[in-house]
Amino acid sequence: MSFFVFLVRVIRVMESRTDLWTRRAGETHNVPPRLRLASTGTLTYGLPVSEVLGVSTLAEAKLMAGEAGLGRIVQRLNVMEVPDVLAWVKPNELLLTTGYPLRNRPAALGHLVAGLNERGVAALAVKPGAYLDELPAEMLAQADRLGFPLIQLPEDVGFDDILNQVLTDILNRQAAILARTEEVHRALVQIVLAGGGLQEVCDELAVLLEGAVLALDDDERLLSAAGTRRDLDELQDWLEAHNDHGLHGDRVVVPIAAGGLDQGVIAAYCPGGTLSETEVGILERAATVAALVLTKQQAVAAVESKYRADFLRDVLAGRAGDDDRVVAHCAGFGWDLDRPVVVLVASLDLDEDDDDGAKSAQERLAAAWTAAVRRRDRTAAVASFAHEVVAVLGLPPGGEVHDLVGGMVREVKTVEGLVFTTGISRPAEDPSALPDAYDQAGKAVRVGRQLHGPGEIAPFDSLGVYRLLSLVENTEELHAFVRETLGDLATDVDPEAADLRRTLQVLLETNLNVAETARRLHFHYNTLRYRIGKLERMLGPFTEDPHLQLNLNLALQVLRMRGI
Repeated sequence: MSFFVFLVRVIRVMESRTDLWTRRAGETHNVPPRLRLASTGTLTYGLPVSEVLGVSTLAEAKLMAGEAGLGRIVQRLNVMEVPDVLAWVKPNELLLTTGYPLRNRPAALGHLVAGLNERGVAALAVKPGAYLDELPAEMLAQADRLGFPLIQLPEDVGFDDILNQVLTDILNRQAAILARTEEVHRALVQIVLAGGGLQEVCDELAVLLEGAVLALDDDERLLSAAGTRRDLDELQDWLEAHNDHGLHGDRVVVPIAAGGLDQGVIAAYCPGGTLSETEVGILERAATVAALVLTKQQAVAAVESKYRADFLRDVLAGRAGDDDRVVAHCAGFGWDLDRPVVVLVASLDLDEDDDDGAKSAQERLAAAWTAAVRRRDRTAAVASFAHEVVAVLGLPPGGEVHDLVGGMVREVKTVEGLVFTTGISRPAEDPSALPDAYDQAGKAVRVGRQLHGPGEIAPFDSLGVYRLLSLVENTEELHAFVRETLGDLATDVDPEAADLRRTLQVLLETNLNVAETARRLHFHYNTLRYRIGKLERMLGPFTEDPHLQLNLNLALQVLRMRGI
């Protein structure tokens, strides 16, 4: 077999192997020797130039320039025997040449170095003698400026020996790494198959890496941790200051991805040493297993959440059985309904046409409400229904519910920035009273939204007559009642009409106390007497007719309601 036929076969084999391992690898910078970690989290295997120079066939080779680039990774080897080689080189190649293509153009070697560097070539190894007596000074200076390793090969070493030995070292190294990571992968998968979770995976990693391991979700909340307290604190502090994936000496951050979505990260800290390919490969495999664990947990949580929501819906509908059965069943969920409670309903104020946005907002609202309620009452029942979040909360000491709910509402709005109306029921002493309490909280949401607009907190006890008015389904009838009762005062077209309506409202609120009304409105007593006379000419003798007073009061309350 001729040398060039052998050469072509070796290069093809090498490229097919390395392409398999680096298919998804991307360009990264400021990464220590031995490996790079692509933005996708996939390792790019290979040998740094410094280790390539340590193989026996290159024992007599000399580094002529570009010492700063000894950490560049070699994944492929190629031979330069054509002048226009730049069109054929690939990143991370070690390029070998006798200088034959440029034998008559030594000045072009400086430009060659710049071109190879731009294309990501790892290093250039030149065998002088037959076609090139020495490397030009300009070429050496350019290599030093760019940190591009320029190697002078021994005259008595053949290219085929270099190709064979370096390729063998790369393949052996990668095979060992893959074997080790595959072994660890099987061990981690076995943990999951045996019923272990993310904590057990992190415990195993901490032992394998002899360091600290943290698993965080996509909101940077801690999922599990393993290692000494000191190392964990060190890793946690470092993560707060650095949010980039990749390898950073003795620290590495690998993304956990499943279904095309980021589920979080696994971070490791190995004090006292730089992480190797094997260790980072282990962490990558662990991230895959962690994605499996998280996906399984999410699936189980979704089923459990639906089951809990269905049962709570049955409780609030009064079809879950007697009180003892309800209390016992809820205790299995960690809910305590054997105590005085109140029902809270939080309903989003969204555009009804935005179905996709509504679904996402509902999920965020449910998660935020659950967290807020759990921080205050760990045994409260919380569930997400189709268009609302429902919580059955223990009655706080002293019965002051409004302040407690107000704190939760502010917390949820701060975290998620959502706008929603919250209804609060009357206290329910036992589970049999929960259907009525749920109905009260739902009415409080609807009426509160009509009275005050979106984003308000509406206790059922504060609704008063509005509860009755909200039951009138025929809003046209309400409009007609307002027009018939208030006449010209029913609209805001005339500014004087709105002013007179305000005077009427305060009069009725003070039970026709003229002096108190004048004080509140800052009117002279005679001015108010004049206004009362004008109102009676427009509306009738309401100061003497209690039935007319009632009608006027109702009409003014209807005007305060929105959405009718």
